[in-house]
Amino acid sequence: MTPDPSASPEASSRRRFLRIAGMTGAGWLLGASGLTLLETPVGKLFMPINDRLDAWLLNPQKPVPEFPVSAIEPDALIVNTFRFTPTIDTEKFRLVVDGEVHHPLELDLAAVYRLPFTSMVIRHVCVEGWAAIVQWGGVQLRDIFQLAQPTEKARYVYFESADGYYGSWDLSSAMHPQTLLAYQKNGAPLPIANGAPLRLASPIKLGYKQSKWITRVTLTNQLLPRRGYWEDQGYEWFAGL
Repeated sequence: MTPDPSASPEASSRRRFLRIAGMTGAGWLLGASGLTLLETPVGKLFMPINDRLDAWLLNPQKPVPEFPVSAIEPDALIVNTFRFTPTIDTEKFRLVVDGEVHHPLELDLAAVYRLPFTSMVIRHVCVEGWAAIVQWGGVQLRDIFQLAQPTEKARYVYFESADGYYGSWDLSSAMHPQTLLAYQKNGAPLPIANGAPLRLASPIKLGYKQSKWITRVTLTNQLLPRRGYWEDQGYEWFAGL
């Protein structure tokens, strides 16, 4: 089998540097304004070439190598707040899962906590240029989807947060085994400042894709005009690592 040059450590490091610099993949050559074919014939939405290339490079089932617990950097994770830190009544909290699913859900935290627990020690990478090795614990997002049963039309996942933040992912990235709805950080309950009761955590996306204080997960058949708070201001949509 011919080795995949994009899988080498050197290529991976170069891709990560270019991505953080805003010059990922084909976007490095053509710029962020480069456009491909229509994303969907109905929505007539365009996707930047570098997003399309990153999606093509993703192996949606291949785990990213993790770090030992001894490598955790407890003080390195910077708290970035979008608007404000919301106040959430955990007794009344419900995670809504709707859209292109056969079984819409409204899960309280007890129901989420009963699902299989997954823990990982990964590097959280911010587009601002800093990174932190963090342990996240929670439920694989794909376990939530297994309960909701996405329809054949489902292709994208939208996330709404209690502070008004919003974002979207491709379904393949959301189904990655290391994409979690996390409720634990560094072996302790997730602090409210870091997104409690539930936040996204994954080693395959930049930090601005990892929404905090998630209240709703909606599956769609097309990418909607409001793709994400930062993406709507020109940030890369796919934002993969």
